Amino acid sequence: MPTTEERTKNTVFTYNANSLKSKLADCISRHVSTDAWQWLTEKTSLISKSENVQSFMVAFAAVTRKTGKQPVVLSDSEISEIQQIRSHFIIQHWEIDRLCRVWILLHLDTKDENKYIKTIEDLFPTAEMNEQVALYSALPVLAYPARWRARCAEGIRSNIGDVLRAIMCNNPYPSENLDEPAWNQLVMKAIFTEKPIHQIINLDERANLNLANILSDYAHERWAAHRTVHPLLWQCVGKFINEKNFPDIQRIASSEQETEREAAALACMQSNYAPARELVEKNPVLRDIAKSGMSWADLAKKLERNS
Repeated sequence: MPTTEERTKNTVFTYNANSLKSKLADCISRHVSTDAWQWLTEKTSLISKSENVQSFMVAFAAVTRKTGKQPVVLSDSEISEIQQIRSHFIIQHWEIDRLCRVWILLHLDTKDENKYIKTIEDLFPTAEMNEQVALYSALPVLAYPARWRARCAEGIRSNIGDVLRAIMCNNPYPSENLDEPAWNQLVMKAIFTEKPIHQIINLDERANLNLANILSDYAHERWAAHRTVHPLLWQCVGKFINEKNFPDIQRIASSEQETEREAAALACMQSNYAPARELVEKNPVLRDIAKSGMSWADLAKKLERNS
C-alpha cells in the first residue's frame, strides 16, 4: 500500500504510479525485441510530453504489430514486487501487447482530469477486442479511479468473453470501486457465462445478503430445470445462511456429488447460523470435510482438475 507521502505526491493515483511504470518497463524490455523496445520508449516519451492526442491513439493501436503476442512470464520475486506497488495487480501470463498498451496508458498526462478521462474514453467505442481487453485491464492502475465506475459497469454488459475475463478475473478494480448492485451484477454475469469465479478479487469480502438471495433464487431456477448448480456459487451464500436458504444447504449437503457436499461444509463453516453449524457437527461427512482444512480455493482447484 502507498504511504501517506506517496499519496500526497501522487494524488490522482491510489498507488505509486512511477514505481509501477518502472517495474513494468523492466518486464516489457525483456519480452520484446530491441527494435520494439526502442519504438515503445520513443512513443511513450512523445506521449508524456506531447499535446497531440492523435499520436497516443496511433501508438495504442499499433502495439501488437510492433510487439507480437507472446505471453508475459515473471519470476516469483517480480510478481511480489508488482503486488507490493499495486496490490492484486496480476499480469502473469498476459500477452505482451496487452501489457504494453497498459504501460502506454500510464504515460498519459494526468494534470487535466477531464482531458485525461476523455482521451481514454474516446478509445472504447472503436477499440477492437484486444484493445478493449487492455483498456479494462488498465482500470486498476488508471488515474482518478472513481471516474471509471460507469465504464466498468458498462463493460460487465459485454458479450465478449475475453473482455468479461479482463474485468472479472484477477482485476481488483470492481471490488474496490463498484457499488453493490453493479458488483452483484458482475458476480451473476460471471456465473451465467461460466467464468472462473474463484479468480474474482475480494469475492468473500464483497459478499452481501442481496447477492446471497439472488444466488439462492438462481439455484432454485436451475434445479427446477433439472440443471446443475456450480458448487462455488455457495461461497457467496455461506455468511448469509438463514431460515429461508438453509434448505438449499441441506440439499447440497446430501448430494451424491462430492464437490457439492464439500461446498455445503465450507458454506456452513462460514456461517453463524446455529442450524448450519449443527449440520456440520451431526453429519460425519461434512464434519470430516471441515476437519480436513479444505478451503474454497482448494475446491476451485479440484473443480478445475475435474473439468
